[in-house]
Amino acid sequence: MCGIVGYVGGGRDAKSVIIEGLRRLEYRGYDSAGVAVVADGRIECRKKAGKVADLEAEIAAHPLDASHLGIGHTRWATHGGPTDVNAHPHVVGGGKLAVVHNGIIENFASLRAELETKGYTFLSETDTEVAGALLFDVYVNQASQDLTRAMQLTAQRLEGAFTLLAIEVGQPDRIVAARWNSPLVIGVGEGENFLGSDVSGFIEFTRDAVEMDNGQIVTLTADGYSITTFDGASAEGKPFRVEWDVTAAEKGGYNSFMEKEIHDQPAAVRDTLYGRFNEEGRLTLDELRIDESVLRSVNKIIIVACGTAAYAGQVARYAIEHWCRIPTEVELAHEFRYRDPIVTEQTLVVAVSQSGETMDTLMAVRHAREQGAKVIAICNTVGSSIPREADAVLYTYAGPEIAVASTKAFISQIVAAYLLALYLAQVRGNKFTDEIRGIIEQLQEMPDKIASVLENADQVRELGQELANSKSVLFLGRHVGFPVALEGALKLKEVAYLHSEGFAAGELKHGPIALVEEGQPVFVIVPSKSSRHSLHAKVVSNIQEVRARGAVTIVIAEEGDEDVVQFANHIIRIPESPGLLQPLLATVPLQIFACAVAEARGLNVDQPRNLAKSVTVE
Repeated sequence: MCGIVGYVGGGRDAKSVIIEGLRRLEYRGYDSAGVAVVADGRIECRKKAGKVADLEAEIAAHPLDASHLGIGHTRWATHGGPTDVNAHPHVVGGGKLAVVHNGIIENFASLRAELETKGYTFLSETDTEVAGALLFDVYVNQASQDLTRAMQLTAQRLEGAFTLLAIEVGQPDRIVAARWNSPLVIGVGEGENFLGSDVSGFIEFTRDAVEMDNGQIVTLTADGYSITTFDGASAEGKPFRVEWDVTAAEKGGYNSFMEKEIHDQPAAVRDTLYGRFNEEGRLTLDELRIDESVLRSVNKIIIVACGTAAYAGQVARYAIEHWCRIPTEVELAHEFRYRDPIVTEQTLVVAVSQSGETMDTLMAVRHAREQGAKVIAICNTVGSSIPREADAVLYTYAGPEIAVASTKAFISQIVAAYLLALYLAQVRGNKFTDEIRGIIEQLQEMPDKIASVLENADQVRELGQELANSKSVLFLGRHVGFPVALEGALKLKEVAYLHSEGFAAGELKHGPIALVEEGQPVFVIVPSKSSRHSLHAKVVSNIQEVRARGAVTIVIAEEGDEDVVQFANHIIRIPESPGLLQPLLATVPLQIFACAVAEARGLNVDQPRNLAKSVTVE
């Protein structure tokens, strides 16, 4: 939920390294930001509500001394509002120890009451200051002023989810950090080392990284790192190399990261497909370390995800059931384990998450495995928690997605889910090799088709500017077009703060048509004329129904579809494609539209209010 950076080394100024990392992590939290460094035997801290730019202005007005060790934080507020006082880092112990924290300490109230009886007073409303005070108390009274031991003992007492970084004036050569149900990665340099809530925090300085597991503590110095468990046993991380460079996280000339990432989608799809099949057209998903006999025994699939990822799962359900003939459900991850789901050893759970740290989805994964199910993760972040705890993983290779509103990750998740569906069909014998090869060839055409949709972006942007002052926008779709409608509505809510709703077009006459009045913008995702069950004709009828009641109809239809012309106020053309693949094209104009509306309304497209990129708390 929040962005964390730590640095220890000899060749750079810690403040500069941390500020640069916070800029790259600002998508994770942007209510406030702060930095603390150890300099000349004391901790200096600067923090400010607002953006990282506000923190920089604060440091310019009140400079920090040069230092080779420090920690920094961008906050997404949970306990306590976004104020200067509640911002991290929190300095405790009379200025001797500083902490930053990502997550929620669920037992902070009882810990605070305990510490208050010992004479501690608190300045903020945060659970983080409580954790810091507890750490200092343990450091002085139980750990013989050994920061690593103090962190081990403190972590054993904290409940909830947390990444906790600490520095202390008595040990000015090290940062000690703990990880529990919240992301933390080590960056390994030469004569310097880093910590980050993800690799974006240090990618400018090193691509060599180490995954930390749950329940681990790292002691970081300029010369290296050591990892233990909470009980003090020696442990190891998993080294890996970041395959994208710092330029992948830059805007590349676009107005926003969201706009850039929309235009990244042809490459994201191409990279997600790359290396997943051989010359004969057989899928070779090496990451799926699940025996084929187990996959053949599956009698039900449950897809668990939240938000945009859940809509990707809804698209995938149509493909899985059609190609594999396996009953498939899509569950919101935060509801999954609380409704007592029917899960057996013959259930396959597919967990979809861009970050791999979505706490609700991670909890669903754990519950599914406890019930004996096998779990496959679809994820964009190598080394994150969900892939590590799943039985197997299918990475999407979309590259870093910085904008809070997901675009290229959504498209890549659908592609990865299609690959999984085809692999299951191959293993179970539902499809012949030539049938699978044919679908793969159609998938390989999608990057160029997406690029052709992007070539018409100006038309959609102009429409966004024209409709920017609308009171609400409705979206209609059927079959795979229904989750596309839901995703289109979500994007508009997220970045433009505009009321929008997505509906199954068949439901129109069962209530939603009451919302249609003169001038009401209605997007309609029209299925291919070759779609099954005459859905095309039914959706064209829906266009007529809302148009007759005064709606402004914006129709997304395939090239050559003339049936929609007389009923459309605006037509957005997409290339012809098989019905199941159409979401990869129809979604793109809706992303562009939402981005354009937000920009026309003068909003920050990349950092919409109240939202964070990765929801790492339940």
